[in-house]
This record gives sequence, structure tokens and C-alpha cells, in this order.
Amino acid sequence: MRTSVIIPVLDEERVIEDRIAELDALAIDEIVVVDGGSGDGTVAAVARHPHVRLVRAPRGRAAQMNAGAALATGEVLVFLHADVALPYDARVQIARALDDPRVIAGAFRTWTVADRPTRLGPLLHLADLRSRYSSLPYGDQALFVRAPVFRAIGGFPPIALMEDLALGRRLREAGGVRIVPARVRVSGRRFIERPLTYTLLMNLYPALFRLGVSPALLSRFYGAVR
Repeated sequence: MRTSVIIPVLDEERVIEDRIAELDALAIDEIVVVDGGSGDGTVAAVARHPHVRLVRAPRGRAAQMNAGAALATGEVLVFLHADVALPYDARVQIARALDDPRVIAGAFRTWTVADRPTRLGPLLHLADLRSRYSSLPYGDQALFVRAPVFRAIGGFPPIALMEDLALGRRLREAGGVRIVPARVRVSGRRFIERPLTYTLLMNLYPALFRLGVSPALLSRFYGAVR
């Protein structure tokens, strides 16, 4: 299956070329980077790789990922955060999952790592437990989905936060969603930089969202939309 990886970015100059190099090593068919108005050298860094498709879109992961998906040509769409690295066998894992015609989408488990030594290191793996036991994939799990299905259900809803869980609900209603046994490597930088905010985002906010609290209200407490 032709695979397109879509990466929403905002000020990711430090890591975006690492992601591109990793995806090239995996022989990914198409890489689409969607910039949400970066103020650093992200756009210039992407431009150094002419085989990568650079798209500009309004800031916000939902809008950026939808913009990338609209231009992607793959049969399978993979939505990858800039601080998440796919495993070496990602293409095999995706193909195995989608060999089952009942499966329309899937995601990986996570393994969160500290980019530098920190006392908060052990806490990073709390999110990894969530990826093992939650039936709904989060954005940091490298969600993959059959392209026709993604477009048929309308893509990511245009909301400020929780777009990943909202899409996961739609996918679960439409067919099977499989969590594959392989793990993506997630940078713990956001947790280390903003531990309280990140903990709320990964634990409390999803619970409130499931109870009906609007993403717009949650985003007011979260701060800047990424």
C-alpha cells in the first residue's frame, strides 16, 4: 500500500530533519509536512529536502492534518507528531494490521523518553500505560487510517483540542481500530517543559472531554494551541 506520512509542525526546527531522515530510511512513499506558522527555521529546514511536500495551513493540529491529508496521495495516511519516531518495522506493522479488511485504522503503543537527564524520567512512562490499555488512540501514537475512510468520515473535526480522540470515536463507529504491538518513541520534552499542563492534557482533559466538556473550554486552560 502506498503510504503518506503527514506531520503537523510549529517551530520544530530542532527535530523535523531527524524525522525526515528516519522516514526516508523506512522508504515511506510520501512525506507531507504541514506548517502552522512557524517563527523559527522549520520551513527552511524542510525546504532542504525537495522530495518532502511542504504545505502551509492555519495553526492547530486538526486544521494542519486535514490540510495535509487533502493533498496526500497515499492509500494509507499516517499522522505523525514531530516529536514521535516510528519503529524500524512500521510499514510491516501497518500492512499486517490492514491485511484484515475489518480494520480501517490503527495506532502504535508509545515509549516516552527523556531527551536529557531529569528527575521526572520515571513519570514519563505513565502515558505509555495509557497507550497499552486505552481503546481510543491518542495523537502521539502515530495514528494510521485507510485514506478513503478518513475522507468519508470527514477527517479530524475542527476543534482546538482532543481532535485525536474525536476522530478515534468516529473511526471506532465506522469499523475496527487496532493497536499494534510495536512502539513509537516519543520525546518527553513537552512533559519536562510543562509537567503540570502536560499531565492535565494527557489524563484529566480526555476524561473531561468524554464527559462532554467542550474542547474550546479546555483549550482556554491549556494555553497555546499546538
